[in-house]
Amino acid sequence: MLRLLSSSLGRLRVVGFLEGLSFLVLLGIAMPLKYVFGQPEAVRAVGMAHGLLFVLYVLLVIMVAIEYSWSVRKAALAFAASLVPFGTFWAEKKLFRE
Repeated sequence: MLRLLSSSLGRLRVVGFLEGLSFLVLLGIAMPLKYVFGQPEAVRAVGMAHGLLFVLYVLLVIMVAIEYSWSVRKAALAFAASLVPFGTFWAEKKLFRE
C-alpha cells in the first residue's frame, strides 16, 4: 500500500477507487434512504465525502496527466470515468496501469 502512495499515479489509483466506492454508496444506499425511507442524513454525510473525493480525483487526474504527458483524450476519459457508476474501476483497469 505504501508503494502505491509513493507516486502520483498510485495516489490517483487509490483516490479513484475510493471515489468510485463513495459514488456507489451514494447512489445505492444513501439516495434510497433519503427518497424511500425519508432519512436525508446519509446523503449529507456520504455526499460530502464523495464531493471531497471527486475534487481530489479531478486534481490528481490533472496532475498525473501533466506528469505522465497524457493525451487530452486520455485525460478526458479519466475525468469522464468519474461521472458514471463503476467508471473509476474501468479507468483503473484501462487507463491507470503503468
